[in-house]
Amino acid sequence: MKISQEDLPYRDYALSHSLFPGSRLEEIFEARAEEHPERDAVTTPDGSMTYRELDSRATVVARRLTGHGVGPDVVIALYTDRSVEMLVGLLGILKAGGAYLPVDSTAPAARVRWLLEDSGASAVVTVSRLAATLGDWAGKRVLVDGEAAEDGAPAPEPSMPRAATDLAYVIYTSGSTGTPKGVLVEHRNIVGLFEQTRQQFDFGPDDVWTMFHSVAFDFSVWEIWGALLHGGRLVIVPDEVCRAPARFRSLLTEQGVTVVNQTPSALRQLIGAEVAADDIGGPRLRWVILGGERLDPGMLEPWIARRGDEQPRLVNMYGITETTVHASFRRITREDVDRRGVSPIGVALPGLEFLVLRESGEATDTGEAGELYISGTGVARGYLNRAQLTAERFVYPSQADGRRCYRTGDLVARDDSGEYRYLGRVDDQLKVRGFRIEPGEVEAALNTHPGVATSVVTAWDYGEGDVRLVAYLVPAGEPVEAAWGQQGPVDALTALPSHMHPSAFVTLRSLPMTANGKVDRNALPDPRQSGDGTEGSGLSAVQAEIAAIWRQVLGVAEVDLDGDFFDLGGTSLTLVRMFDRVNAHFNTDLDISVLVDEATVRSLAANFE
Repeated sequence: MKISQEDLPYRDYALSHSLFPGSRLEEIFEARAEEHPERDAVTTPDGSMTYRELDSRATVVARRLTGHGVGPDVVIALYTDRSVEMLVGLLGILKAGGAYLPVDSTAPAARVRWLLEDSGASAVVTVSRLAATLGDWAGKRVLVDGEAAEDGAPAPEPSMPRAATDLAYVIYTSGSTGTPKGVLVEHRNIVGLFEQTRQQFDFGPDDVWTMFHSVAFDFSVWEIWGALLHGGRLVIVPDEVCRAPARFRSLLTEQGVTVVNQTPSALRQLIGAEVAADDIGGPRLRWVILGGERLDPGMLEPWIARRGDEQPRLVNMYGITETTVHASFRRITREDVDRRGVSPIGVALPGLEFLVLRESGEATDTGEAGELYISGTGVARGYLNRAQLTAERFVYPSQADGRRCYRTGDLVARDDSGEYRYLGRVDDQLKVRGFRIEPGEVEAALNTHPGVATSVVTAWDYGEGDVRLVAYLVPAGEPVEAAWGQQGPVDALTALPSHMHPSAFVTLRSLPMTANGKVDRNALPDPRQSGDGTEGSGLSAVQAEIAAIWRQVLGVAEVDLDGDFFDLGGTSLTLVRMFDRVNAHFNTDLDISVLVDEATVRSLAANFE
């Protein structure tokens, strides 16, 4: 499907591309491949591939796509495993002049089919295993693995005119309407992002990046092109390693990773693995970059206490898909840890401008909360096949002096220093017993409590219109719910009016997360129900005994047989305490090294069965 720009309002922001050898992603990659063809471009569990090899294989895909009529602004789906074939297919689509539509290989079949149909993709670049799941979908299938990757007569080289304003990708993001929407992002948006951040970072060919996130999540854009545009190496992290913090930490060390990108929720798990590790050296990281959700700097205290704030440097970057991944920059230092509950997002990146407006459309005063509007080089073209929604969200407010802005729906406030704080979503505002409540304000207060690692506040309907405020809490360090009892950490709420005090407090081992590493509010448990500690049928006697000890040590109501100890809220101290109790119970003298690969009830029980 070819996208038309005719009806989309767009202001052409000038960009100088002098920092890179080209104005399009594939042009810059090809230049890097010429500069150092034998340098490794990507590493997977199956091995590495050089820039020359990756470029050559992608060119084969590009010629096949060109033979199918692919050119500028034509959307082609990318449906592959987390493998080198993912990059081969992605680069092949761009080399043909098309735009890639990333589809998560773990998505349900119905979701995959919906994306292909809604986007109007005329072809899908895929691998043999996944091609079989497409059923009777009528589009063309271009395989990038096995013998089929070389099938067919040679196709002509891509020859259509190219421009920096061509589409590079279409990423679907969920919305308040419940219907996903495809965001149209151009080459100049992405190249501009890395030009803008050259002032803040010193990325280069010696950097090793991880691809931790799904290719369907725009954080992957930063990970993939951060490595390839600078001539560095990209390490694709397998799904099972992403879900195992200790194994991920080991991978960072083994691969010499220098740049890692995480949502705060994911980093919290890595911090647990870091604190529990015996090798205090660990990964030789230069940068840890956070984004994707609200950051409470207090959660970084164990990391900074162990590693400091210089090696690696910690950065919080606010951003959204519609403004091309990142829009702000803020170094996080040791001093920020004491500012619990405040989510600093810093200042807008060069080439972008922030405008904070009241509901009336007037600019806010310093310290006053308002909705954030963003203009500049990162603002996307609009939404795929959603002209009305594009007009509603990509706007020209009177305060913007004719600049086209993206209306974010995010609440922020600017402080006296000119930096911004993220407060939450405009549409997260709750109405409880007639009072309008900003949940971010309550969460900020709760997060100041030393026993609270993080919190989520929402409204819950108890039936017949009885709507109450509920707080979901994750303890900091040792479980401390006994210290605050059923009333929760109310001493942290003294500055708030009584109608902003939660009616119920639910302690969780961790907050539920979406596949993109963000808090999944829809998965928060019913506050009227509590776990009874039953792990379900099928546990052996030893597994049941160990699970009971874990519940006591971790202070949780339920323990899954294959749940990771640190995912359940464990720390290095609770790990030692747990082993002491297990050894005393079974009259053994096991060392914690028996859990080096997997810290689960199942793996520990195997030592006694």
